[in-house]
Amino acid sequence: MEKATFAAGCFWGVEEAFRKAEGVTFTQVGYIGGTKNNPTYEEVCTDTTGHAEAVEVTFDPEVTSFEKLLDLFWEIHDPTQVNRQGPDVGNQYRSEVFYRNVEQKEIAEKLVSILEQTGLMVATKITPASDFWKAEDYHQDYYSTKGGTPYCHTRVDRFPM
Repeated sequence: MEKATFAAGCFWGVEEAFRKAEGVTFTQVGYIGGTKNNPTYEEVCTDTTGHAEAVEVTFDPEVTSFEKLLDLFWEIHDPTQVNRQGPDVGNQYRSEVFYRNVEQKEIAEKLVSILEQTGLMVATKITPASDFWKAEDYHQDYYSTKGGTPYCHTRVDRFPM
């Protein structure tokens, strides 16, 4: 199994999209990219910890690839927005790929280049993964346990065939 970590707005909707993706064996939401150890949701929402709401995805590389997961990542949110997605505004809602090795970094950079060739002004950051802090239990598998529909993560085909 391999892991990937993505931030693309409210982690509830991001997790829901990845949870359903082929080859994904486990997802969990949490916080990454900031300066505070083991932050709470309330602390992250103050916009002072530097953390992003993110999803850590565990996947089977025999079934899917990091590149396919990145395709999904860029198609479920607007990668041109800075520190927001839809109605959610703040640094914790930024678009960011937290890579775990050089291969993940290179694949992310390649796909950014493809998106930019289509005219998108990609604001997504590509950053080395740091400590991932699991969010509170009530945030995990939010839509599958609470019901409802993600409000700002609608899939848009961004990659030319």
